[in-house]
This record gives sequence, C-alpha cells and structure tokens, in this order.
Amino acid sequence: MRSTRFVAFVTCAALVFAGASSSAVADIRILGSQGGEVSSFVHLFGLVRDSGERVIIDGPCYSACTLVLGMVPSERICVTRRALLGFHGAKLVDRAGKVYRAPQALNAAVAEVYPEPVQDWIARHGGLTTKMITLRGAELYRYYQRCG
Repeated sequence: MRSTRFVAFVTCAALVFAGASSSAVADIRILGSQGGEVSSFVHLFGLVRDSGERVIIDGPCYSACTLVLGMVPSERICVTRRALLGFHGAKLVDRAGKVYRAPQALNAAVAEVYPEPVQDWIARHGGLTTKMITLRGAELYRYYQRCG
C-alpha cells in the first residue's frame, strides 16, 4: 500500500510540475490526477503555493487533488475547458487496506479548506459524501478564471 501511495504522489508531482523547469517563471499544469493520500497533496500544494507560480487545471482533478483550491490563492488558479473537479467525503484506510467512511466532522473540516464559494457549491450539491460530485464547464468558470 505504501508503494502505491508513493507512486500516486510521484505521478501527481510529475503531472503538476510539467514544464515548471523550462523557464524562470513557469505555469504549473495539472493534466490529470485521481487524488490519493491527503498529506502528500498538502505537502505538494504547499510547495506550489510557496513557488508563486500560476496553476492551470487542464484535466481531471479528483479527490485530494482538489485541495489545490484551498492551498493556492484563487487569483493564481485558472481552468481550461478540459478541467473537471471531483469532490467526495474523506475515507479512512486501515493498515490492511480496508476503507471506511470518515466521520461527518472530518468531512466538515475538509470542506472548510476550500474557498467559501466552493464550499457553498459543495453544500448545494449534497455535501461531501461517498458519492463523487463534479464541477466543470460554465459552472466552474463562475469560480475560477478561464485560462487564456
């Protein structure tokens, strides 16, 4: 399980930092992420936030990947027509790999990470539950600027 988490993190890091080393000031592009273990994404997006770079969401960004919305200032995030954000409630995984639904209090704490307009959108769509809810297209453009 530990190696799977590491691979997911490394894959996300590679996708997020695609093109970041090609110039002194580069955009960070999320081409696609299924999410993964939360603390890895918190660490990664902390580095992104501190870099000062703009984030381009240019594909699916599910689960823990969506934490970028709460960790990088909204004015430094833009979305393309391929952007798709997927939100769901937290899951707990034991050492044997068994998945459990997290307590509602944990889901409420996770929701608070997102900017208020996104929190409101999540609440209007049933909150963070086991069901994935997605934000894309014209609805997404209400919250984030479209990449030029």
